Amino acid sequence: MEKVFYKGLALIETMVAREEPYGITELAAELGLTKSNVHRLLQTMVLCGYATKDPITNRYQCTLKLWQLGAQLGNRLDLRNVARPYLLELSQATRESVHLSIRHGGDAIYIDKINCAHPVGTFAQVGGRAPAYAVATGKALLSALADDELAQVCGEFRRFTSLTIAGIEQLKAEMARTRRRGFAINRGEWHAEVGGIAAPIFDAANTIRGAIGVSAPLERLNPKTMRAFAELVTGAADAISRALGYFGDHIYTSDLKDLKDLKDLKDLKESADAPAS
Repeated sequence: MEKVFYKGLALIETMVAREEPYGITELAAELGLTKSNVHRLLQTMVLCGYATKDPITNRYQCTLKLWQLGAQLGNRLDLRNVARPYLLELSQATRESVHLSIRHGGDAIYIDKINCAHPVGTFAQVGGRAPAYAVATGKALLSALADDELAQVCGEFRRFTSLTIAGIEQLKAEMARTRRRGFAINRGEWHAEVGGIAAPIFDAANTIRGAIGVSAPLERLNPKTMRAFAELVTGAADAISRALGYFGDHIYTSDLKDLKDLKDLKDLKESADAPAS
């Protein structure tokens, strides 16, 4: 075990356990450490925003940064618990892989997944991450950001396939389409053979908390199937949003007329009337 890290964690736990600020001598005695060790650990905590020092008493106390981190983790777990029944329903209705994602910086992180009923599925695993601009759940999550925030969050654009978004202007245009219709599409932009569709999940504060999506090999995603999946995915996202306390207007395109790009997807290579393979 890394001794310095262990000492730092013990220090944090000790300080959090009581309301009153601590002095260095007190902490050293309680933890069985030298005062110089405690001083160095406290300086690091102050530098990183986990503690503050009273300039008059020279005593230290923890900040709310620990609470913020814990609240973020709790939000993720709550989202997963609330969303799980709807993921199961969506999986049964589509017979394809279903994902629940959150955003961390420029990445989509998969916090839950139900595998498809077919022998050939998709790549993502729980705990894995993908570039948000290249996958459907990631695009749904990015749709919460203003245009000027997109460049800061996404940084450089790496091309994974010939269809991957290549720059900020292209991403802005894609986000405009996503916001207008209420769901996002992956046309084979991370893995050339895999596509998907996803919608954002809102909470009581009208904030995007996550995204739910369906992904499958493109050979099973003709435009007719994608049209049906769009209705199922947006319905699931709306139900989860309501369960999280969202009480606003319907947030998705109810008549699904804004699907012209599904007919034009060169990578799908099928007409809207073609049967699913």
